[in-house]
Amino acid sequence: MSVINDFLSLIYPRHCEACSRNLYRHEAHICNHCRINLPRSNYHKQAVSPMHMTFAGRVPLIMACSYFLYEKSGKVQKLLHAIKYEEQQELARYIGRLYAEDLQSANTFAGVDLILPVPLHKNKLKIRGFNQSEEFAKGLAQGLQKDMSTHHLNRVMDTKTQTRKKKYERWENVDGIFQVQEAGTLYGKHILLVDDVVTTGATIEASWQALKQIEDVKVSLVSIAFADRQFN
Repeated sequence: MSVINDFLSLIYPRHCEACSRNLYRHEAHICNHCRINLPRSNYHKQAVSPMHMTFAGRVPLIMACSYFLYEKSGKVQKLLHAIKYEEQQELARYIGRLYAEDLQSANTFAGVDLILPVPLHKNKLKIRGFNQSEEFAKGLAQGLQKDMSTHHLNRVMDTKTQTRKKKYERWENVDGIFQVQEAGTLYGKHILLVDDVVTTGATIEASWQALKQIEDVKVSLVSIAFADRQFN
């Protein structure tokens, strides 16, 4: 089998989604060099991270962390582009499993009861075919050994893309777009909300507006990338 795989790799070489270098047999999706050197936030090691502070006074998060720091035209942007526009769902799940290893080693989110990926509207989901946040959440759920739900939080309003919108426009664009289903089953739960990229936090704040109706609910947040202003 290894001979066949080696032969196929000559004809159809696999490449790193971050730097485009050809991958060795033991590497998957991201080369070892990029795995070591991609800009990690390490926010899971901080009780109050810069990402957490983004939501101060807006969303009472228990914990907020992101695997990577987003840089314009950087390797993390390439990864996100591959997931979203090149239909690399397995890449999203792989990144989720990788991050889960770090989170497990630091015992982060040990008290989480349920993982909820930020949903897409059914119209957008039909066009794209998948939800990148959900795919990332699947990898996290597998690595953290936590349950994941895709029906408790629903996007009931279709909105225009957030790209290139100003901060206040993003908040207006997501106002009232989410609804919670079966809220009673989430009573007293610690929910881990999962998104692909966090910038202004408008989508997360809109998610909280829906989730806060649940009695005694606690919410934490994790994402693939966080656009910290000091890096952009």
